[in-house]
Amino acid sequence: MAKKIVTDLDVAGKKVLMRVDFNVPMKDGKITDENRIVAALPTIKYVLENGGKVIAFSHLGKVKEAADLEKRNIAPVAARLSELLGQPVTFVNATRGEELEKAVANLKDGEILMFQNTRFEDLDGKKESKNDPELGKYWASLGDLFVNDAFGTAHRAHASNVGIAANIGEGNTAAGFLMEKEIKFIGGAVDAPERPLVAILGGAKVSDKIGVIENLLVKADKILIGGAMMFTFFKALGKNTGTSLVEEDKVELAKSLLEKAEGKIILPIDTVICKEFSNDAPHSVVSVDEIPNDEMGLDVGPATVKLFTEQLVGAKTVVWNGPMGVFEMSNYAKGTIGVCEAIANLENATTIIGGGDSAAAAISLGFADKFSHISTGGGASLEYLEGKKLPGVESISNN
Repeated sequence: MAKKIVTDLDVAGKKVLMRVDFNVPMKDGKITDENRIVAALPTIKYVLENGGKVIAFSHLGKVKEAADLEKRNIAPVAARLSELLGQPVTFVNATRGEELEKAVANLKDGEILMFQNTRFEDLDGKKESKNDPELGKYWASLGDLFVNDAFGTAHRAHASNVGIAANIGEGNTAAGFLMEKEIKFIGGAVDAPERPLVAILGGAKVSDKIGVIENLLVKADKILIGGAMMFTFFKALGKNTGTSLVEEDKVELAKSLLEKAEGKIILPIDTVICKEFSNDAPHSVVSVDEIPNDEMGLDVGPATVKLFTEQLVGAKTVVWNGPMGVFEMSNYAKGTIGVCEAIANLENATTIIGGGDSAAAAISLGFADKFSHISTGGGASLEYLEGKKLPGVESISNN
């Protein structure tokens, strides 16, 4: 069912609560990657330019003890948001109380404030992440409308998404532009893809992707598998995997997935091997049938990149989640780079990266503009690809 979008709301003169995903990486109090802040700007600007008052809020990491309060302070993010918007952002160093309520009451049309990290509420009984009913009701009381633009938390029922939506009033919750994009691209790829649909899955563990593989076996035309999890599949096929990472307790599962797949799952044919987990040690490329006992596979090889590139020809929808190797090390990044280039160069195809490490790889390699959509939510996109209903999406008003 179609969800309300921010453009379906009359925001003029209204206090618009906006859940954004500003859970950005920071080092020594400085933001090291601001992509998530930039991604939220269109929704924020829309509300401000149409006479709304924005009350923005986000989590930043986990808060488990008092020592976390200082390093998880979201004030630097509010400062950077102000610079990106080119206007003041009032920062309130509180998650509830008189100071916050006064600041909200004093907001004028076209103005924005941001309050402190929502996870500060977790210090006393995980009120935010366990969707404390009183907290959701309180935050809802601060505004007239609620716009959820934080897909990264959509797979969790928190006070700052589901809690507010349940208390803001029927029909008063909408998706922001970023959330709309996620629903359109990832939801569309799962529910009504243009075919052929090819999924490329990587990463370390089969256990992380079981649900995705099982759902895509029904939905996809082909599933290309790389990353360390390929070795669990090779073990299931009776191949020698040397000292490669294998989930021994998932070998039987891998065997059953291959049987169910009936040829849909395509595995690598060569791998880059090394005797140790090191970028500096000698390495070589071998067939997956010739992995020595004392070496481990750390990337897919060039023949696999060629094979995967050929398998992508003619694809109309491509979903990629997970790197092909240990891409953080330059000697084992070539598989991820090659697959990334192959997807980026496809013509007349909808190409989607499901967040996480593959998104980081595409962005760092300079391919961000070549993809139809790069998800901002790793865990949420995985659960969406599994076909699960996401609480944060479900709580948005139907249109």
